[in-house]
Amino acid sequence: MFYHQDAVLENLSIHRVGNKANDEFYILSEEPIPLQGNEVLPDLLMQYFMKPFAKVQEVYRFFHPNEELQLNEVYHFTKKLFDKEIAFHAYSQHIAKHLYEISEHPKIKAGEVYVVQLKNVQMEGEDREAIGIFKSENKETYLKVYPNQGGFQLDYEQEAININKLDKGVVIVNDEGEEGYKVLVVDQTNSSEAVYWKDSFLQLKSRNDNYQQTGNLMKVYKNFVHEKLDEVFELQTADKIDLMNRSMDYFKSKETFDCAEFEEEVLGNPQAVSLFNDYKHTFEEEFNQPFQDNFNIATPAVKKMQSSYKSVLKLDKNFHVYVHGKREYLEHGYDEERGMSYYKLYYENES
Repeated sequence: MFYHQDAVLENLSIHRVGNKANDEFYILSEEPIPLQGNEVLPDLLMQYFMKPFAKVQEVYRFFHPNEELQLNEVYHFTKKLFDKEIAFHAYSQHIAKHLYEISEHPKIKAGEVYVVQLKNVQMEGEDREAIGIFKSENKETYLKVYPNQGGFQLDYEQEAININKLDKGVVIVNDEGEEGYKVLVVDQTNSSEAVYWKDSFLQLKSRNDNYQQTGNLMKVYKNFVHEKLDEVFELQTADKIDLMNRSMDYFKSKETFDCAEFEEEVLGNPQAVSLFNDYKHTFEEEFNQPFQDNFNIATPAVKKMQSSYKSVLKLDKNFHVYVHGKREYLEHGYDEERGMSYYKLYYENES
């Protein structure tokens, strides 16, 4: 869990990074922004930078495809900063130049890059120092109304920043440095070129903690039911919903995940268990994310996945049947006379 309410902004440097592919340039400031004595600006900046991270649950690490962390430029310079081998402002300039070098997609927008040094952020119950890197790409126009000679004056501000809309950001927590630090990331851009922030600039991979273990296993199980299991057993939709509901009940009612227990209580079929293990293994190899046989279930990950676990039978355009359990009370058949399929529902009380 990441907690920033007690964090203090110690240093801030701002640079501008253009799009290299469009022959734009970068502009590096010569000095950090002075914040001492300003009672308003630090609080506004902290709201702008940190508010989007309040609900972030996924934790990443830096990595490099060659498995040599020092080749990851953001990691390399961040480690130098945390080890006090480089000054903060020089660090921020290196970061801005690196971001410029990878900004080669023609649709990447130019924008200001804010690099901040933080202390007293709390990560998983421990106070840590951290580095924040943020980029503003989208500007807005604001109206300003103020009193003037017994009336009011109206003015406007173009190309202004909405402090409630951070475009891109990353917080690097000084913990587990040898493994790639604990890294949280925000990217509000949902276009194909947006992957440059996480994949090209930062080069991140999942930390594979309890949150990732829970979320990934639930995703794999969901895909397994709707793709692989259906190929072998030719399941009815009601059967798939029942399997999804049983797994959701398991994750919501248990504190820890036990692989053998899950296979027995949720799948309950040796052939299905074998297929599921093969399916999991394919995921582990493709994404280099091994599953543990036992781990603590992360409730936030369960809540996040719950909305994608559909439990609705959609019958033509006439009926939506919500199935929450008791598969044995739902009977499927085919009416030869009408030439139509049907479901028969058994119940005790109508509300």
